[in-house]
Amino acid sequence: MFSLEGKTAIITGGGSGIGKAISVLFAAQGAAVHIIELNAAAAEETVKEIKEKQGLAFAHGCDVSSQQEVAKIFTQIGKLDILVNNAGIAHIGKADTTSEEDFTKVFEVNVKGAYNTLFAGIPLLKKSKTAVILNMASIAAVVGITDRFAYSMSKGAIFAMTMSVARDYMADGIRCNSISPARVHTPFVDGFIAKNYAGQEEEIFAKLSKSQPVGRMGRPDEVASLALYLCAEESGFVTGNDYPLDGGFIKLNN
Repeated sequence: MFSLEGKTAIITGGGSGIGKAISVLFAAQGAAVHIIELNAAAAEETVKEIKEKQGLAFAHGCDVSSQQEVAKIFTQIGKLDILVNNAGIAHIGKADTTSEEDFTKVFEVNVKGAYNTLFAGIPLLKKSKTAVILNMASIAAVVGITDRFAYSMSKGAIFAMTMSVARDYMADGIRCNSISPARVHTPFVDGFIAKNYAGQEEEIFAKLSKSQPVGRMGRPDEVASLALYLCAEESGFVTGNDYPLDGGFIKLNN
């Protein structure tokens, strides 16, 4: 079950964290994985790990906010069955403490970046018999998260784009869904805590972990497992849906 043999997958932000876990799992299931990553060295490390396990993977250094760069790489790849929009950045701030520069940067990467890959990828996906798009949204798209104004805006846009794309390209045989994780323990989280809460790392980590009703953060491999289901043919009847992966955060955190 859940074989991706013969399929070509493009995964943005596949050099670390959730994107890396998805890349490694998809390659293990037989997909030819193309990692699009701003940090080209990180992408190469993921490709190296995949190849050591006899998988097929390629690294592409790219700024997803540049439509020209994205289009060039997609043209080079030429074939596409699975598109995973995972690349994104975070930001701390409220509406009146978020600078125009920071707001624009979050929009450019998280929202325009996804648009750019959709713009370049959909013509290729139309040629696939099992085309699927998976977008990485967030629980921040549907619940209020303190000091995450710009980030929440961007993930709300991803949620809406998912529904729009699912509707618009249904007749072309393209499925589109999204995953909305709560906090997932990745190197990004560790770096975020170290940067913003120096000297309080253990305390803040414990606090963030306990904000999920299950008492811990999610793991990248747990997100990857759901991503595999949603991109495999076994989920062929699933489109236009968002899947919270949140340890009970949305419904049970009261």
